[in-house]
Amino acid sequence: MLFTPWTPLILLAFGLSIWAQFRVKGTFARFGQVPVSTGMTGYEAARRMLDDAGLYNIPIEPVPGQLSDHYDPIAKTVRLSEAVYYGNSISSVSVACHEVGHAIQDKVRYPMLVARHRMFPVVNFASGIAPLLLIGGFLFKFSGLILLGIIFFSAAVLFQVVTLPVEFNASTRARDNMVALGFIRNDEEGFAAKVLNAAALTYVAAAVMSILQLLEYIWIFNRSDD
Repeated sequence: MLFTPWTPLILLAFGLSIWAQFRVKGTFARFGQVPVSTGMTGYEAARRMLDDAGLYNIPIEPVPGQLSDHYDPIAKTVRLSEAVYYGNSISSVSVACHEVGHAIQDKVRYPMLVARHRMFPVVNFASGIAPLLLIGGFLFKFSGLILLGIIFFSAAVLFQVVTLPVEFNASTRARDNMVALGFIRNDEEGFAAKVLNAAALTYVAAAVMSILQLLEYIWIFNRSDD
């Protein structure tokens, strides 16, 4: 392993990422045992929030897996894990409303979501080829390949950075609607915030680690030119 001035920070960021994953699972499990006072299920909350936004045509589907919840912008469908779809807990309602937040972003053409969608095809290609270019550049000491790898990797990093406001905005929309539409009481909002903040931390940790990796590659590239 090549040790650089950035290595300790990258290791710390990796540790933060692992911790964030455990935290989101633990927080979801903890508040998955706390029923909402209204008794609403994740499906019911999502349906009402969609209808309130005029998105009557957006279907909601249950999908297998844990924390597999997502909004599909191509199929225009909200997909909720079975625990969220059928559950009537703080976690279920919070996650369901977060995914509806993405559907509302899609409807209003939220700028960062639009940018993220447009970047996806390029980033999908770039993230796959960047490691090969970097490994080849380091292995054969070819600075041109390293530079090309850095450029492609930068696109993937930018995608993760753009993802942050998208996720935070969806969570804000979820919290505002959960209270305004009466899904939860005011005193339950703090519990919902803990669920949503734990999920957001995973995106922050991933972005931080990617930025540090990018800085490390740039440092190595500069050293190779010296």
